[in-house]
Amino acid sequence: MVSPGQEHGTQTGPAEPGHDPSAPAPLDVPRTPTGHPAVDALLDRLADADHLATDGHVEVYEDVHRSLRDELTALDARQGPPVPSPPTAPPSSYDHRS
Repeated sequence: MVSPGQEHGTQTGPAEPGHDPSAPAPLDVPRTPTGHPAVDALLDRLADADHLATDGHVEVYEDVHRSLRDELTALDARQGPPVPSPPTAPPSSYDHRS
């Protein structure tokens, strides 16, 4: 006799022994190096989420996002001296009409 769920070759029992479909699994998303070692290290840190349960991903993502923002701010600050504003014209004698 065939039990319900098995008529089409499906199993109703547990999956492979030792396989937990809800367990963390690497996403294996390729990361292309940016050429900035500090940024590349932060992007590599995203792989830490591969070994965490889903509720642990947020902490890793927020940490990487915060660090990337700090790194980009530091890159902007190192661009050199600020561009001077254009000189203003001296006041004209025509500005003092009575």
